[in-house]
Amino acid sequence: MNRRTFISRHGQLVFLSPIIPLTPLTSFFESKKASLKLKAKPNWLVKMIKNNDGSVDRILERYISEKSDPKFGAILDAYAIPSPHASTSFLKSGICALITEESKYFKDGSLLEKLGHAANFLLNLQHEDGTIDLLSTNFHSTPDTGFIVKWLAPIYRMLLVSGVSQKELITQPLLTFLMNAGIALTTGGIHTPNHRWVVCSALAELYKIEPDQKYLDRANTWLAEGIDLDPDGQYEEKSSYIYSSLSDRVLISTARGFNKPELLDNVRKNLEMTFYYLHPNGEIVTEASGRQDNSIIGTLENYYYPYRYLAIKDKNGQFASACNLIEKTSFEKTTGFLYYFLEDQSLWEELPPEESLPTDYAKVFKHSGLARIRRGDYDASILANNAVFFTFHKKNVMLQGIRLASAFFGKGQFSSPDIQQKVGKYILRSQLEGPYYQPFGKDKITGDGDWSKMPRSQRPQSEIQNLATTLSIEEIEGGFEIEINIQGTPHVPLALEIIFRPGGKLGGTLPNEMEDGASFLKTGMGTYEKDGEVIQFGPGIHQHQWVSIRGSLPKMDAPTVFLTGFTPFIHKFRIS
Repeated sequence: MNRRTFISRHGQLVFLSPIIPLTPLTSFFESKKASLKLKAKPNWLVKMIKNNDGSVDRILERYISEKSDPKFGAILDAYAIPSPHASTSFLKSGICALITEESKYFKDGSLLEKLGHAANFLLNLQHEDGTIDLLSTNFHSTPDTGFIVKWLAPIYRMLLVSGVSQKELITQPLLTFLMNAGIALTTGGIHTPNHRWVVCSALAELYKIEPDQKYLDRANTWLAEGIDLDPDGQYEEKSSYIYSSLSDRVLISTARGFNKPELLDNVRKNLEMTFYYLHPNGEIVTEASGRQDNSIIGTLENYYYPYRYLAIKDKNGQFASACNLIEKTSFEKTTGFLYYFLEDQSLWEELPPEESLPTDYAKVFKHSGLARIRRGDYDASILANNAVFFTFHKKNVMLQGIRLASAFFGKGQFSSPDIQQKVGKYILRSQLEGPYYQPFGKDKITGDGDWSKMPRSQRPQSEIQNLATTLSIEEIEGGFEIEINIQGTPHVPLALEIIFRPGGKLGGTLPNEMEDGASFLKTGMGTYEKDGEVIQFGPGIHQHQWVSIRGSLPKMDAPTVFLTGFTPFIHKFRIS
């Protein structure tokens, strides 16, 4: 009978070999017990604790409580699948509630019992090699094990030094899980750049429980590769909402756990760069991301811990302003980071006096293919290597993006490889060719008619068509002027998409009867209004009604205005 079968049949805790001692290093945890003589929690932290209670409430709705069920003790995810991540979410939120006197679940016996079963179920999901699965994509995954450990190790430490009775029902299976995960983390591999720092932070969190040299040695091996921060202050994946903030958090954990304060310089540079990624309403630019957060609507909540930690440590007033901005715009979303703030009382200190964040600038982030212009209550992004080449935001009304496509050989979706600056203008370009192909060389013909053996790359080209597109973007009073110049093959149909965030009202446009949510701006200026704010755009041009251009990206599910024409095409329009 294997370990998993034994646990599911008997509902008991089984320790993997070798047996792990249940008493961690006395000196560390005695110091933690001393620190638990708590000072009064600040109001923002009490609010976070109350929000966490709501999270526990919602998670408990997915708890499997029937003891005869093979999934007893599991938390089901959104797809009704038990997973390590769903169990970890419960343990993380539940233990924070269990040990916190401001929580309605403080020392709650029923919750403790459920958490104990959940910890055992999580242990049951752990592979013999110490890893867990991310069921959506990664199996026997060391980096995903690292994510779990960096969440569970702090709450394990806090529970261990708490006054909760019968806490060993949770701490014993958790310690077993963590120590076995440590074996995987000292040997396993990764997929992405940020995975390296996740693994390092997990090793650092384990090092606080058991200062085993192998944890430090493995972290040093990964750190020797160097932190993937470019000269702009952005990480390799350019993931401004998800993975940049993650890298900041885990580098702080690594720096603190292994006494490597030099790592914090990377975090400082990224946090300073992020000031220039802010829209007037506190949202963050995501269009330059190389990961799954590209073009999503994101706010700054994932940066709350890094900004607060370094605001206090460095007495940095701008970081303090970022914290206050998060508290005003997205504080409800910070709840998942409660464990950081419960374990480290230094974060309860008052923030230093605020210093203004930049709101008037023009900066090009060359390594991200992004130009950012902010003028008080409006801002714009200009993007290279992106079908969306321009965005324009006010506080309440947003132009989500502008795209351009032509029917040029089914490959006319415009994207510029870079951004050039000339005399106050931002220049985007693309150069396309559309060749035809001559007969295959007689000496190369195999005689069996197999098309794949006669590749176009080896055929002579003829009648080569060209299409050169230049976009020139210039600041004007209150906004921007964009000039489109397309030359080359004549009479190529094209369409310019101006895409707005849903919720507003268009003016000056006519609906496209052939496409839901689409309108034309035939002449003059158009408007898009929401909550008392207006974006003006135009003048329009309308030479045909074809908007689903062959080879173009599908229309977004958003109010979209089209300008249409044929090559050669020169047109200027304004956004303000």
